[in-house]
Amino acid sequence: MVRQELVTRQLNEQLNAHFGRPAGAHALRRLRVLDIGPGQGTQALRLARAGHVVTGLEHDPGMLRALRAAVAVEPPDVRQRFAILQGDGRETGRHFGPACFDVVLCHGVLMYVPDPDPMLAALARVLAPGGLLSLLVRNGDALALRPGLLGDWVSALDAFHSDGYTNRLGVASRADRREPLTATMAGMGVPLRAWYGVRVFTDTASDATRAPRDERELGLLLAAEEQAGRTDPYRAVAALLHLCGVRG
Repeated sequence: MVRQELVTRQLNEQLNAHFGRPAGAHALRRLRVLDIGPGQGTQALRLARAGHVVTGLEHDPGMLRALRAAVAVEPPDVRQRFAILQGDGRETGRHFGPACFDVVLCHGVLMYVPDPDPMLAALARVLAPGGLLSLLVRNGDALALRPGLLGDWVSALDAFHSDGYTNRLGVASRADRREPLTATMAGMGVPLRAWYGVRVFTDTASDATRAPRDERELGLLLAAEEQAGRTDPYRAVAALLHLCGVRG
């Protein structure tokens, strides 16, 4: 919940700042959005409900079923603006022409591919000039923090020497470091516009931990996380990095 709420706020900020709102308008102009690996569609559905035209490209069959089920219960107008395709984000050329999306989301996907460059090149290809690329990646500069705070000293020490880790699902994954990823984005014509940290204080919470029921307490938690995700040096040690670039 913390992750999705923070990414929503950060993405809204970038969409509003970059695409702007015409005077007197209640919403952004209708954008063409591609979401790579949308999972259950939290961000993609939010954008479709806001009036944007969204395509979800999902590789995993289980997630594809969950996405279709989530879209199926939406109102007819939202369903009409939402297209679902099965495929790999590294092969966008099989599905789309160049420069055909205003916004491309790739959240929580790069950690599952051994080399991020082919994926990033494929995403840059379909991004229109002036389009926004939103990446959410595991922070390779903070891999030792979670196991260290949990007292797992062996894993903490190992994390200093590797970009690989095992996630909470038991899946071998890979982390990205901000500076090399920023350089790669710039080399592909999508220089970094802004970056945020996601989950600074709550990353050690177990999967069974429930969000505070008290609205004030929840609001304070989110406010603290949001501020940390925008402030140095805290954002640099967040579990996740949210990088936003703009196609030149």
